[in-house]
Amino acid sequence: MTIQIGVTGWGDHDKLYPDAKARQQKLKTYATHFEVVEVDSSFYAIQSVSNYTKWAEETPEHFSFIIKAHQDMTGQSRKKMTRAEAAALFDYFLASIQPIIEADKLAAVLFQFPPWFQVEKTSIDRLRFIRELTKGLPVAIEFRHQSWYAEEYRDRTLRLLRELGFIHTVCDEPQAGSGSVPAVPEATNDQLTLVRFHGRNVHGWNQNGREDWRKVRFLYRYNQTELKEWRETALELEHSSIRVILLFNNNSGGDASDNAKEMMQLLGQQLPDPPPEQLNLFD
Repeated sequence: MTIQIGVTGWGDHDKLYPDAKARQQKLKTYATHFEVVEVDSSFYAIQSVSNYTKWAEETPEHFSFIIKAHQDMTGQSRKKMTRAEAAALFDYFLASIQPIIEADKLAAVLFQFPPWFQVEKTSIDRLRFIRELTKGLPVAIEFRHQSWYAEEYRDRTLRLLRELGFIHTVCDEPQAGSGSVPAVPEATNDQLTLVRFHGRNVHGWNQNGREDWRKVRFLYRYNQTELKEWRETALELEHSSIRVILLFNNNSGGDASDNAKEMMQLLGQQLPDPPPEQLNLFD
């Protein structure tokens, strides 16, 4: 049983990179702070095999990646595809991440569905199709429409995720209408449960015509009381999944890495060992 903590992406967490050398090798530096990271660039563009090869080589043996599925795979882009076109896209994406799989560093592929992806037959059919196309890989599902957790559907949603072998993504986020979901700390996979912390900025969650929306949406710093509550929840989830990964996405104000380290301290965790070249600086 283990709880691992990280943040979403490694490029925008300035506090982790205090000097020029650290900024030049961000992922390598990041891996001296945390053991897991989310790759979010893959949501916007399928990354090259060479990128994944480089990332696998730059990280320690024990390091893990959560890789976000491309937006065409989740429906976020609203691109219309035939089943054959979708299958080809999935094959292309899965081929790109092979270096991470071969290095045994894939924790999961994360499918974060759009806020309009609600409970209906076509959505359930899509989930079954995704399971068929992902060929047994660890896949985490993040819903963003409240209907999946409505009283009449909650148990059936969790049962479906268990049936398909999907990893439930538990979210901590503002409760701001149908495009947000409640925290439902339930495991559906005995190998892994994923928890993503989006902050609780209820006033900034929805766009509401704001031009700076993306800059403020995740503007939130968790306090000690909130983190302690989640520490207890994470420890409970450990009874149901061998591995629990906590990812902090509240970085509009640069708070994600600080909150992640605070959670590590609350769990009594030590930071990963620094790479050998740092250990030998004073020899």
